[in-house]
Amino acid sequence: MPRATLPPEARLHRPSEFAAALKGRRLARGAFFVLSGAPNSLLPGQPEQARLGMVIAKRYAARATTRNAIKRVIRESFRHHRQQLPARDYVVRLHSKPAAATLTELKRQVRAEVDAHFSRVRP
Repeated sequence: MPRATLPPEARLHRPSEFAAALKGRRLARGAFFVLSGAPNSLLPGQPEQARLGMVIAKRYAARATTRNAIKRVIRESFRHHRQQLPARDYVVRLHSKPAAATLTELKRQVRAEVDAHFSRVRP
């Protein structure tokens, strides 16, 4: 079984890549996140694979520690699901303010929701 890593080729980098994925279809929506996806916008010669982008706005998660923890959990979930996901560009966007909770509880809630979203997308 291949290692669950997240190399730079598996992430969205350019604003145009984020814009294309956000204009794509909304694949899942939950209490905190919206998962959007669109066909890959790869350069010629790059292998087809699932790629991840995240939009975690300061408006919904004011503290940097909260934003960083959310991103870390999303990346970890994507690492575990990446091999089974269709080759598309995915953007996970925070759309509401999380309720006041400890960081550990927030991570648990984020992981459960993001895992459910990625599981729904898997074929």
